[in-house]
Amino acid sequence: MKTWTVAAALLFVGTVGFAQTDQTAAPTARKSCDDLKAEISKKLDAKGVVGYTLDAVDKGKEGDAKVVGGCDGGTKSITYTRGGAASETKQADAKKPQ
Repeated sequence: MKTWTVAAALLFVGTVGFAQTDQTAAPTARKSCDDLKAEISKKLDAKGVVGYTLDAVDKGKEGDAKVVGGCDGGTKSITYTRGGAASETKQADAKKPQ
């Protein structure tokens, strides 16, 4: 019984340590806000999401919008809101025959 307890404890400690190293490495990565917005938009479009806006705002000034990413070394946040003028334009463009 003690062997299982020790094994579980070691597994837990290893998992927690791995999770902490991933979180500390992410803020140091400098990804431009435009690149990140393009990646997020591509994923949302692939899932069929329409009627949204993605905005890059200063960290701490997100308001009621949902934060979906961080960019510029953690100084800005990418926010997601449903609706908006930009998304309506995107929908209109999608409906135009090509």
